[in-house]
Amino acid sequence: MTTFDPVLKAQTTTRERGWWRRLALPGLILSASFSLLTGCADTPKPSDYAAERPSLDLKTYFNGEITAHGLFTDRSGKVVRRFTVLMNCSWSGDQGILDEDFTYSDGKKERRVWRLTRHADGRYTGTADDVVGQAEGQVAGNAFQWKYTLKLPVGDSVYQVQFDDWMYLMDDRVMLNKAVMSKFGFRLGEVTLAFYKR
Repeated sequence: MTTFDPVLKAQTTTRERGWWRRLALPGLILSASFSLLTGCADTPKPSDYAAERPSLDLKTYFNGEITAHGLFTDRSGKVVRRFTVLMNCSWSGDQGILDEDFTYSDGKKERRVWRLTRHADGRYTGTADDVVGQAEGQVAGNAFQWKYTLKLPVGDSVYQVQFDDWMYLMDDRVMLNKAVMSKFGFRLGEVTLAFYKR
């Protein structure tokens, strides 16, 4: 099981569960109206943080050993799972490796290895074994936005879930991370992390 299994089991909409039969028309109309309204609202973009300091350089921050503590909350804000991450990070030129070892509050363990490439103008791309295609990111000021689709196994199924991941450098050792997880445009929950550079 991964961090997100309990939420995905409860909230993912699968054909086998006949989710469409349980949706009420008023709820659909309200949801559609809300989506239209929020779609028109301004959403944050990396350039909004261009003047913020300290300036974030991923190659500098994600270098060496980093510890992170995090939690996952469902749509209602309830904490579903907690975890820690031990990271070993290294770079060769513009190619970076972020080797992450996860330990969850129930004792489960997981590993993800990110392979990052730094491009011009603060852009980054990345791959990992459980990431669909390529992650795309942009740094500006103290912020980094990172978007990707993750393959999450739940029981006998594998779900492709979208992440809109934001990191904010607080000082040379501390960075805060907030990621929104969604599927089919519906918000499933959030992941919150605090990174500490040793």
